[in-house]
Amino acid sequence: MPTMLIDEPLGITCVFSNGSRAEYSLDGLVNPVLARDLATGLVDLIHPHGTADSAGTVTFYVLALKSMVRTLAERGFTHVAAQLRRGLLAEYWMGCTGKQEALTRGLVEGFARSGGSLGEGVLELAAGRHFNIQPNRRPLAPYPEADWKRLTEACRTLADESYAAHRRALVDLPSGGHPQTGGWTVANLRWLLARLGPVSAPRFAAELDITEGALFQRGGFLEANAELFPTHNALIAYRLLFGIYSDIVPDGIDDLVTGDVDWAGDSTVLLSYIKGRTAAESVNLPRRAVRLLEQWLSHSALLRSMSGPEERRRLWLSLSRPGQFTVVAGSGARMAIQRWVVRHEVFTQDGQPMKIHRARIRTTHHAMRDKSTWAGRGRATIDPNHTPEVEGDRYLTFTTPVQQHAVEAVVEDAQHDMLRRAHPPTVITEEEAAALAEGYPQLLAALELDDAADRRTRRRTARCVHRRLRGPAVRTARTEGQALSGSPLGLPAVSPGGVRSPARGQPAAAQGVLLPPVAADAGRPLHGRLRPLRRPHPAGPGPFRPERPCSGSRPGQRR
Repeated sequence: MPTMLIDEPLGITCVFSNGSRAEYSLDGLVNPVLARDLATGLVDLIHPHGTADSAGTVTFYVLALKSMVRTLAERGFTHVAAQLRRGLLAEYWMGCTGKQEALTRGLVEGFARSGGSLGEGVLELAAGRHFNIQPNRRPLAPYPEADWKRLTEACRTLADESYAAHRRALVDLPSGGHPQTGGWTVANLRWLLARLGPVSAPRFAAELDITEGALFQRGGFLEANAELFPTHNALIAYRLLFGIYSDIVPDGIDDLVTGDVDWAGDSTVLLSYIKGRTAAESVNLPRRAVRLLEQWLSHSALLRSMSGPEERRRLWLSLSRPGQFTVVAGSGARMAIQRWVVRHEVFTQDGQPMKIHRARIRTTHHAMRDKSTWAGRGRATIDPNHTPEVEGDRYLTFTTPVQQHAVEAVVEDAQHDMLRRAHPPTVITEEEAAALAEGYPQLLAALELDDAADRRTRRRTARCVHRRLRGPAVRTARTEGQALSGSPLGLPAVSPGGVRSPARGQPAAAQGVLLPPVAADAGRPLHGRLRPLRRPHPAGPGPFRPERPCSGSRPGQRR
């Protein structure tokens, strides 16, 4: 069983999902029977039964358990958990901190889920409202773009410069020799360090039969170490930059080993890691993260080959601070990162040292990745030939008929408003309207057209005008046609497909339907190849051709 309760001596042994083990001793407490009941509840909270899946989380529960047993014993309670009463627990929880209350409430609830018996109303009190309300924890906001860019550039610069110095040192390594015979030069110091490995300063001085003070007085030892082996500063830069390029959680980056890197090609890496809140996960690294991982493996290859078996399997390893050349397999605590920020002058916009929070780096990575599509760059699309905007319009936008009708109504209103502003309606009097109403029947009678011929003529005219609306008018208006007499009705301007303009004897001026938007260019000559709006018609309506039956044609179709 991964998690076990040990009675003699009282304690808990755990095996977490990442394979790590931990043991906790509960022996020697003043009330061992209560400690055993609460430890039974703690087993129910630990993996695989519960969500506590790390040694640090279980440590907090163990400390809370011991504190609760001691505090209740000071108040005279030395019995089992079944004799706990609501008043005693309420008094204890009201007097402790919010974190302590939350942890011990979980222990009591876990004991009840494991089959333990509690007093009347104790479980309801433990599962109810907390006395010490914990403050709301808001998620960390992404870094501003300027600070994010400054942090990325600082990490990238430090990683590239240290790797370039390492490559130069490897190239010059064959030309070196022993410092006692070849002289005290940096190349010779590198040559000896490459054979001795990452040794401390006293060990290196003993190899040369000199004192440690003389070693540092001659100089060159620190520079040779920094060029051959990755330093702690370079390690911090690599790890921060790896978190910037990928979306792996900080605890997943900390526990990486070389066996987690699965190369699926020259430029594809499937990286497996342990996420503390869930379990094992894997991710296909982005191209920039793959290149950075290749660079780090090459940078740390010499140090890895000279390290022990346990250190060699760790992905992140480097030398400690100058003068204490021991191999470390981590980037240090948060204070070490903050000292790195001050040392390399990574400041915010207001001139203060940037506060590095690696969980916030992951949040900013997601925010920047989502924002990259705003300008049409970046992420996967259904068709690689399409931009994200086109994908959204074609595949991700679904409108109902009602929504489509509303959109079309908005477009029609906008077009109508544009035409109304260009050609305001003309208001006529009642007498003018009556005159028009009286003259219209006589005009129709004078044309002597039957209804069918009239309908065919209107359709043919509409089709002709519609097909020939290909460019602005460049010829003079025909002089033979006559417009209808009278003033225009009180309606807004319409397209030229329905009404003929009055006859003109000169080119069209800056009036009419088509020219007001470009009135400033009305005086300029037009291009000679522009086709006319419609061809000139003969004077008068002209005779109609008789209908002849023809295969493949419809009545009223032009032949």
